[in-house]
Amino acid sequence: MEYIKTEDKFNEVIQSDQPVIVKFFADWCPDCKRMDMFIGDVIEEFKGYNWYQLNSDKVKGLAEKYEVMGIPSILIFKNGEKIAHQHSAYTKSPESVSEFLHEQLDK
Repeated sequence: MEYIKTEDKFNEVIQSDQPVIVKFFADWCPDCKRMDMFIGDVIEEFKGYNWYQLNSDKVKGLAEKYEVMGIPSILIFKNGEKIAHQHSAYTKSPESVSEFLHEQLDK
């Protein structure tokens, strides 16, 4: 999973004509650390997609712009548009994240 460090890089990444998956997180977030323990298996399951992560405390403004009210959150972008968003309350298990991605990407 590639780390996005700037808003410019984020804007470049989300312009893809293929869906890209972006995990919003923060260093202080216990649920984010828990997700880190299982996200590798989910990434492997969806390895045909580009995965990115963004520390919402370090790249200011993007969480607000894309209505990320809790972290970790998984957002899917295509052609510069947010096409799906799994809020933090639903990212607590590999099954819930995998199910969300199947629902959104297997269309």
